[in-house]
Amino acid sequence: MSRPIRIGVQLQPQHAPDYGLIRDAVLRAEDAGVDIVFNWDHFYPLSGDPDGEHFECWTMLGAFAEQTERVEIGALVTGGGYRNPDLLADMARTVDHISGGRLILGLGAGWFAKDYEQYGYDFGTPGSRLALLKDYLARISSRLEVLNPQPTRQIPILIGGGGERKTLRLVAEYAQIWHSFSNLDVLEHKSAVLAEHCATVGTDPDQIERSVAWPGADKAQAFVDAGVSLFTVGTSGPKYNLDGVVEAIRWRDERSPEAVLGPA
Repeated sequence: MSRPIRIGVQLQPQHAPDYGLIRDAVLRAEDAGVDIVFNWDHFYPLSGDPDGEHFECWTMLGAFAEQTERVEIGALVTGGGYRNPDLLADMARTVDHISGGRLILGLGAGWFAKDYEQYGYDFGTPGSRLALLKDYLARISSRLEVLNPQPTRQIPILIGGGGERKTLRLVAEYAQIWHSFSNLDVLEHKSAVLAEHCATVGTDPDQIERSVAWPGADKAQAFVDAGVSLFTVGTSGPKYNLDGVVEAIRWRDERSPEAVLGPA
């Protein structure tokens, strides 16, 4: 299945002492031509000063929704275990409406122990966090069906991770986008595993968009050949350097001049 190439930017909400720096980065990213503006769902920086400046994910997504006009927005990804899943579905529906139907609901099992421990959540084990993610996905899907008013569209669900037995099964059951953290060889293998799960649950694997971090213009085509169509460049505060974003957009536009908003 041929999809338009899309470029995302993850504006990591760390080391920005003034939210205005993030607001400016969102504006610059949309003006540069990105397709999606992501943040992440952590409570502390993941690099640099571990106790440095940091802002909360979903409050920020509401601001992104009001500030932007064209780009899709979302978390790469929302951590499992931080919020009641029915409430999270309602939050997603609300941001969907604020944005005029531009939210991507990114979800993952969670992994950063400090987030859980400092905010009073049970960190558990990898297995318990995956079980919680499975419960979240079922409850989010059920809640979205009964909210009034309904979301403006079927909110695309992005699942990040690559566990072959559990995570990829959840991707097959629930996701429209799969974000992999793998290198090319592993990605190709896991795509084959995902296809097997899709066959089991009756999902067309070609309907699930493949997403990875931007590997550079010299390597991106190999990922496209492996089925990837969404590339995301990460950048942190306080400067939010968008040089890598500009490179990725230039490569996208040279390859497919008419970029299309939203999953194909």
